[in-house]
Amino acid sequence: MNHFGYRGGWLFAEDVALSAIAREVGTPFYCYSTATMTRHFTVFRDAFGINDALICFAVKANPNLAVLRVLGDCGAGADVVSQGEMIRALTAGIPANRIVFSGVGKSRQEMEAALNAGIYQFNVESEAELEALSQVAVSMNLVAPVALRINPDVDAGTHKNISTGKAENKFGIAWARAEPTFALAATLPGINVKGIDVHIGSQITDLTPFEMAFSKVADLVRDLREKGHTIERLDLGGGLGIPYAADEKAPPLPDAYAKMIRRLTDGLNVRLVFEPGRMITGNAGVLVTQVLYTKQAESKTFAIVDAAMNDLMRPALYDAWHEILPLKEAGPGISRTAIDVVGPVCESTDVFATDRPLPPLEEGDALAFLSAGAYGAAQASEYNSRPLVPEVMVDGDRFAVIRSRPSYEEMMAREALPSWLRPKLTVAGGTDSENGGAA
Repeated sequence: MNHFGYRGGWLFAEDVALSAIAREVGTPFYCYSTATMTRHFTVFRDAFGINDALICFAVKANPNLAVLRVLGDCGAGADVVSQGEMIRALTAGIPANRIVFSGVGKSRQEMEAALNAGIYQFNVESEAELEALSQVAVSMNLVAPVALRINPDVDAGTHKNISTGKAENKFGIAWARAEPTFALAATLPGINVKGIDVHIGSQITDLTPFEMAFSKVADLVRDLREKGHTIERLDLGGGLGIPYAADEKAPPLPDAYAKMIRRLTDGLNVRLVFEPGRMITGNAGVLVTQVLYTKQAESKTFAIVDAAMNDLMRPALYDAWHEILPLKEAGPGISRTAIDVVGPVCESTDVFATDRPLPPLEEGDALAFLSAGAYGAAQASEYNSRPLVPEVMVDGDRFAVIRSRPSYEEMMAREALPSWLRPKLTVAGGTDSENGGAA
């Protein structure tokens, strides 16, 4: 469920018309629904009932401080993959004892910062990382709480670019190396192994791959305990998918996911840790854009919009599908035609939809790309020197800009000319003093 829908012929986010935000903020912009985020988090949390589960939102899905504050206030922890994400989580008010640090390439600087912060857990992904963390912790006279991420060699059945649990993926410790790595960890100073971590991929719409991976890991818990290792925690990662299209296979509901996990982990006496991202914020956000031009090619009709692949990378990166709705509702008798919705960036991959059935579009019409609240603004760039688009949060009948659109002057101010390049005094229109322009 999300809180975006038509009222009186216009698309609303909760009790705010997206057209009203567009008039004030300009397009393109991201808009997030507070009610949707909180509902998705509480549904996931409540699915585990009395279990003492720690639910750490995957910050990489949506790192905006306001989003993190909303979820932190609901009781969420944070799954981070960089020092910057950790600082964001802490700044948003998420306590360090609810933060887990994942990722295959943590630097020693990041390890030191996380140890100083007192995070809940490092998810360690290689023997080399384990030894480096031991050295850093010993140098600080501290002990690092660790879960070893094991690669179960299970195909998640998702897009190859978001699959992380196969043997050929870069993530985790090879299954055959699990027991030797736990044995190594037991000998290292500054390391306190608390548990096992596993994560097989993202946008998974079938429980079968989860069950295969979690069954293997549950057996590993028992085997390791027989060998004298203490396993207190089981981090099962994230990856539960969301519906992007109305006609696609519906992902499992959190209740079904939790029921399967309870069955597999019954009697293990471990604290469960989860790292959901997309399922919390994915359907809580939209990207609003405006049609710049329509163009009739020999065999195609194009709608060229002011949003681009640098604003929403998922279609270019994953061939991802996003439902597209006009902000002004099309009447029941309006026919639809196949339209390619494309952006202005100079790349052939700057395409949001191909042959999408849409009502007739004209210059100035506004559109919303749905399910854009995860891996949308988070992956955005300033390619083609396009400013990052604003992010807006709606709460009931009020809204606020939670990241503003930078000016071109602000973008340029982050850069500097080296001392050996002579400064040029530019004026509006691009002339300069060396070319005879006004100084």
